[in-house]
Amino acid sequence: MDRHELLIAYGDDPDVLLPRLLAAADLPSWLPRDVRIGLKPNLVVARPSSTGATTDPRLVRALIAWLRALGCRDLVILEGSWLGEATPRAFRECGYEEIAREFDVPLIDLKHDATETCLAHDLHLEVCRQARQIGFLINLPVLKAHCQTRMTCALKNLKGCIPDAEKRRFHTLGLHRPIAVLNTLVRTDLVIVDGIVGDLTFEEGGTPVRMDRLIVGRDPVLVDAYVASLMGFAPGDIPYIDLAAELGVGSNDLAVARLRQINEPAVAPHALTASPAPLPANVIADQACSACLGSLRFALQRLSEEGRSWAPDAEPICLGQGFRGRPRSGFGVGACTAGFAHHLPGCPPLATEIIEFLRHPPTKRW
Repeated sequence: MDRHELLIAYGDDPDVLLPRLLAAADLPSWLPRDVRIGLKPNLVVARPSSTGATTDPRLVRALIAWLRALGCRDLVILEGSWLGEATPRAFRECGYEEIAREFDVPLIDLKHDATETCLAHDLHLEVCRQARQIGFLINLPVLKAHCQTRMTCALKNLKGCIPDAEKRRFHTLGLHRPIAVLNTLVRTDLVIVDGIVGDLTFEEGGTPVRMDRLIVGRDPVLVDAYVASLMGFAPGDIPYIDLAAELGVGSNDLAVARLRQINEPAVAPHALTASPAPLPANVIADQACSACLGSLRFALQRLSEEGRSWAPDAEPICLGQGFRGRPRSGFGVGACTAGFAHHLPGCPPLATEIIEFLRHPPTKRW
């Protein structure tokens, strides 16, 4: 697997999906066995992954089981939760203590780690020593929005590798540049994005949305650029992505990305413990998969932020396998609605594509 490849699997069962993804990435051929392998989830708060806030423990468990079967013995899980949270509580409430006991894998609270003062690109940063000493870092972010930087994924997930005082200082420095510089000091070797349940608006969860996918890549900048498009953000909307590319962390050019889907989205109705804002009444989902419906939710959220709401008397927005072979008027989103008068292809389409499709309909609908 080279740095321009992005692998995508659809579904909600990491035990099934992750081994297929890692085999497709040919990870056994390039993963070092004789170094410490660090797993960096996103445990910003002590809330379950179903809220959209934190990395699904099932994903981490499946990864550790796979690594152990491969003969990897020196594994650690490391994290430093946000300023108002105790990392041990997040480990406990999010299910990581149980994983640590099962596999005898240490949980490292980076809030209490020694730090190193590092100079990079004219910026001094305090970085947790154990994060710098990892031989192979697997970054396990959540696909979700952020109240200040608009989104958070692979690049911003490394903010858990700095002490609390530095987290505060990052905000005084404007967040974007220090996030980019941090990624030159703590290098990600593999990204596995938890896109099973993300969040529409907030990094601490509360508006969860099912995307039912895992994304694997080696370039955290390219991964973030792709995830930004999934969430409906245009190029340039997330400054730290472009800054990280300028600093040589990776590429932000989606034109060079080679996407490889290892399976197709399937209809998978799921109940969430908390539900996001309801869809407009004239959005009709008939046997829609979570991947397509999730893209639409992100698109409508971005349009709402622009002050646009789909008019109640507008023709419906339709999606789902129930519309296959049913030509009709209205706006069809996704490959299943190919017979519609106004149709957006894709299986599933990106949120950015849905935004452009809905932003410029044949007649005014806003």
